Amino acid sequence: MLKVISIIAVVLVLAVIILIVVAMQKPDNFHIQRGIVIKAPAEKIFPHINDLNAWRAWSPYEKKDPAMKRTMSGPPAGKGAAYAWDGNKNVGTGRMEITESAPPSKVVFKLDFIKPFEGHNVATFVLTPRGSGAEAETEVIWALDGPAPLITKVMSTVFDMDKMVGTDFGDGLASLKALAEKN
Repeated sequence: MLKVISIIAVVLVLAVIILIVVAMQKPDNFHIQRGIVIKAPAEKIFPHINDLNAWRAWSPYEKKDPAMKRTMSGPPAGKGAAYAWDGNKNVGTGRMEITESAPPSKVVFKLDFIKPFEGHNVATFVLTPRGSGAEAETEVIWALDGPAPLITKVMSTVFDMDKMVGTDFGDGLASLKALAEKN
């Protein structure tokens, strides 16, 4: 019996070592991105992204925890607008602040996660117009970039982080599309 336990322990230690070695080979930064084409001009879509109060209508994270506590600070929209949240296990705790606002083409956020894992990232929305008049469309790209410390690399070896976060981005962009095309 002791021999079996020893073999299992050795196999587990080797598995952990292999996992760490594989994780260490991953890049030191990550990039997750999703996009959608919305049948509306950029000027109509931009306010839904640039005004953090407007996020309640389309953000996928609002649906994951409708009881989430939110604290707004700074101006209501544009550079300096900030949004702190404290929610359930699906959304965690963190803060985001608009660091760049270039109407109607780009909004950049400093995104700080506190729970369940600490992380300091940058989220970017880029709106690229296509066509004009009644045929106006806008490609909207939502991207997340940040450092990948060892724990992130290990997690991304076991879980598909791009798929997990990317699915949320896709859902949010679909909601943004429905909202912008409706009005």
